[in-house]
Amino acid sequence: MSGFKPVALAAALVLFGSHAAYAQSIVKVDGSSTVFPITEAVAEDIQKARKGSVKVTVGISGTGGGFKKFCRGEIDVAGASRPILKKEMEACASAGIRYYELPVAFDALTVIVNPKNTFVKQLTVEQLKKMWEPDAQGKVTSWKQIDSSFPDVPLKLFGAGSDSGTFDYFTEAVVGKAKASRGDFTASEDDNVLVQGVSRDQNAIGYFGYAYYAENQGKLKAVPIVNKEGKAVSPGPDSVISGAYNPLSRPIFIYVSEKSLEKPEVRDFVTYYMKNASDLATEVKYVPLPPKAYETAMENVNKKKVGTVFGGEAEVGVTIEALLSREAKL
Repeated sequence: MSGFKPVALAAALVLFGSHAAYAQSIVKVDGSSTVFPITEAVAEDIQKARKGSVKVTVGISGTGGGFKKFCRGEIDVAGASRPILKKEMEACASAGIRYYELPVAFDALTVIVNPKNTFVKQLTVEQLKKMWEPDAQGKVTSWKQIDSSFPDVPLKLFGAGSDSGTFDYFTEAVVGKAKASRGDFTASEDDNVLVQGVSRDQNAIGYFGYAYYAENQGKLKAVPIVNKEGKAVSPGPDSVISGAYNPLSRPIFIYVSEKSLEKPEVRDFVTYYMKNASDLATEVKYVPLPPKAYETAMENVNKKKVGTVFGGEAEVGVTIEALLSREAKL
């Protein structure tokens, strides 16, 4: 795989397919930049397998932006770094859009600092809240305000934009309420913008999906986060699988329109995605689900079990085992 560079994100156009019946058909995907690396990997691989008579367009408008398009019937597939929210469920229902919820992997939402930062060894959720809560706006501007042992240097914040599912999840996990955040920080739905910002500023801190950290480890440093058991844990596959990296581990998804799935090219894309998600999630440094999860997802599709196993909230703390149990009961 060539990697998810800014050029790829900007172009976001990949070709696949060889069946004559699919000629000139388009599969439209948009949504989460966190899910993008896996979707890009799937698209690249299927391009080679199908030799290119179907176009797959992949946008990165963020989870919220993707769901807006999805619930207007503008795209076939939405990538999401959190479950669909109640207002989005209502928007889809109003438009007659029924959908399948397909978990594709687990992510370790990663807090990163500049490699030249020598004083941050770990952070607690309480310290992160002190940085990011709405009341901090214009008031908490120095690292020393976070911890008296830190130097009195500017606190430069980089984070996900408000249309991002990562923004929803991070604020829910850290502040206690989705979308509750200070506004005076550099925000973007494009994680590469955040990578560049933190890598260029010695006093910066930011957060995004683990794949973007893994791709840029030479210019970023991941911060161990103190979990609910009081242990500082670094993000990574092992700590996600064990459940030790909490509360910033989370499932990530694709949502597929029931109507779109009637199109052969969309069903082919989704089937290929589920068959290859495990290997490709590993390739882009996410944590794959057990094989049974992908089998269950396709069984739910084949049995026409539409809808979500979540309650319309940006839920925090779901383990891999709990997710599998819910999906099996859909």
